[in-house]
Amino acid sequence: MTVRRRALACLVPALVVAASACGGGSGAGSAGDDSDTGELTVLAAASLTDVFTELGERFEAEQDAEVTLSLGSSTDLAEQAGDGAPGDVLATADTTSMGLAEEAGVTREVSEFATNVLVVVTAPGNPLGIESLDDLEGTSWVRCADEVPCGRVAVEVLDAAGVTAEPASLEEDVRATLDKVTSGEVDAGLVYASDAVAAGDAVATVEVPEAAEVETTYAVATLEQSVDGDLARAWVDLLLSDEGRRVLEQAGFTMPDAPS
Repeated sequence: MTVRRRALACLVPALVVAASACGGGSGAGSAGDDSDTGELTVLAAASLTDVFTELGERFEAEQDAEVTLSLGSSTDLAEQAGDGAPGDVLATADTTSMGLAEEAGVTREVSEFATNVLVVVTAPGNPLGIESLDDLEGTSWVRCADEVPCGRVAVEVLDAAGVTAEPASLEEDVRATLDKVTSGEVDAGLVYASDAVAAGDAVATVEVPEAAEVETTYAVATLEQSVDGDLARAWVDLLLSDEGRRVLEQAGFTMPDAPS
């Protein structure tokens, strides 16, 4: 399975997936493809890295397919999908980002599949004793940029808590925010609960009571430009299955009342 940290639009040829051209060309299920192995490209929010890597390995074994994960900011991915970038499935960290792709007319059925909340992460052992958002004052901390889902949620949570402390930087997505903390560049960061779980012993986690009222909802859809609609739907079916929910919950995500 191929995992790329960022997804690039069709107009950037350097990172086009091997064996598929920008307009679909010889992708899985298209004319002239002599291989029995399908190819699936999933555009996914950075916070889904670990879950989609695990599900991707299972999917490859069950479907005899090659999965490419293109990971990054939900907003960027949705805009790229809307511009016709190659891809079979889009998974975003909020419904607002998915709405961009829906407005562009490139999504098929959209389903909500998980929820998430923000937490504060610090260096192991929480050396500065950060216990609340108020304690970010006087520390070096980071959050996501305003235009991406984790940034939009962070702004709401900070406003609800009345916190005016300024971050040291605004990061492009939640994994970039987490990396700033795990690398020791900053004292703390606001990330999703699932990212704190993924970091394991590399961080200490401080729950944020205000975040419970501002959870984010993840959405997934197959794309009109998919070269193998059946394979794309099979990915969504796996994600919405009991197995998919189990993997999500183990990774720190919470579930909507029921898959929609």
